[in-house]
Amino acid sequence: MLHVFVETNWVVDYAAPAHYRVPAAARLLDRARNGEFRLHLPSISLSEARRPIFAKQQSRHSDTIRQFLKWSRSKGLITPIDDEATRRVLGAMERQVHADLRALDLSLRTLMDDPALDVFPLDSSILEKTLELTLDKLDLHPFDQAVPAAILVRAETLRADGADQFAFCELDSDLQPWDKKGNSKQPLAALYDGAGVWVYGDFVMKTPRRPEGWTGRPA
Repeated sequence: MLHVFVETNWVVDYAAPAHYRVPAAARLLDRARNGEFRLHLPSISLSEARRPIFAKQQSRHSDTIRQFLKWSRSKGLITPIDDEATRRVLGAMERQVHADLRALDLSLRTLMDDPALDVFPLDSSILEKTLELTLDKLDLHPFDQAVPAAILVRAETLRADGADQFAFCELDSDLQPWDKKGNSKQPLAALYDGAGVWVYGDFVMKTPRRPEGWTGRPA
């Protein structure tokens, strides 16, 4: 069976307020539920996802829009009907966002309990791998270093249990094994290849295309 890893950006795209959610993130979990593959998530990604969801996904531009409405009404640039309709839409959006954010913890708990998703902790072996990657000079932020460490160690554990197909859906350019021009980014690319983990830059697992029968170069 194929084992697919995801991290914080997947949680954010899956659990954000409804109109911000990315359908491909939900479809990835649905595919796992249908038995197409097994999905794996470092547990720390659940807690890390809360901050960007609350900080970035709220309707933070509403006040600016309302100020514009007030100014444009005074200048005669919009009609009272336009003003009322816009405020009504803003209100509906804010109510929906607030409701979704209130339900966020339940959404994350539901994810953690989903039988199709293996949420695994950062144990001592992963922490040791994080330190090892520090010495490899990956030039990543401390938390970002923990993500590939978790993926590499978990893949090694699964391989010891007989698994031999691994993929990682990663949208964060810092953790992708290629640069903006598509060139291999070392030593990150070698680490993923050595663990036999194919990295996709999307949640539909199409790009870059995984060669048939690819298993990397396991150490």
